[in-house]
Order: sequence, then structure tokens, then C-alpha cells
Amino acid sequence: MKKIAVFVDVQNIYYTTRDAYKRQFNYRKFWEQLSYQGDIVVANAYAIQRSDDQQHKFQKALKHIGFNVKLKPYIQRSDGSAKGDWDVGITIDIMKIASEVDTVVLLSGDGDFDMLLNEVNATHNIETQVYGVPQLTANSLVNAATSFYEINESLLQ
Repeated sequence: MKKIAVFVDVQNIYYTTRDAYKRQFNYRKFWEQLSYQGDIVVANAYAIQRSDDQQHKFQKALKHIGFNVKLKPYIQRSDGSAKGDWDVGITIDIMKIASEVDTVVLLSGDGDFDMLLNEVNATHNIETQVYGVPQLTANSLVNAATSFYEINESLLQ
């Protein structure tokens, strides 16, 4: 059975599905769909830690589905902007596991991950899948993946 590792850029998926569809991503449907492809051996969801009940419920739901939720503190800068980026953490985790799985699945539209997928493909010769909102996913990321799957009605709540 194929071994699959899943990595979710939660903020990216939240904002792209909200902006494109005014709806939320359905993580349970996604999990069910992906489990037909093989055995999900790692599933990390990277999110920003905020102290509100909605976030706690969401994180609990992700854990119930099977995700390991990794949290980073929400940082509000003095100029009003916010920081909470998981790109380096996601990259490190993917590089650590790539030699042990058959497929790496990344949920993000962030073009910063194109170099990562190119490296994983070249070094480990494994399948890389990207799930993203078509109009909000960087072309370079789509081109770097072995397969691109559109987040559309079938994966929304």
C-alpha cells in the first residue's frame, strides 16, 4: 500500500477558499478522498495559535480527523500587520519524511514551495501532489508538482 504524507498550510487554504468560494475547506472529505490512494502515515496541519473558541473547535476537529496540529504563536506587530508563517517548518518536515514515503501531498497555493517540490522530486523521485484553489495557486507550484488537484465544490463545506 502506498505511504502518503500530508502537509496543510491552514492559513493559505482558509483564505483562498474563503476568497474564491466564500466557503470553508472540508478536511473530512479530503481525508476520505485521499485515504483511497493509500495509507496516510503523516498528516500535519500548520496553523496560527489564537485564543478563541472557534480556533479551538477547529483544531480539535482536525485532530479528530487524524491530523497532527502544529501551532505557531500569532504575532501582532506594532504597525498593525501580523506574522505567522509556517513555510520553513513545512519545508523541514517534508524534507525529513520524503525518503520514507511514496507520495507527499501539500495543500497550499504558495509559490514559495515550488523549489521544495522540485528538490523532493529530483532527490527522492516520489510523487508530489498539490491541492489548491486554481485561480489563487501559483503557476510555479502547479508546475513543480507531479499532480495538481483543484479545490472545488467537492472539497468544500
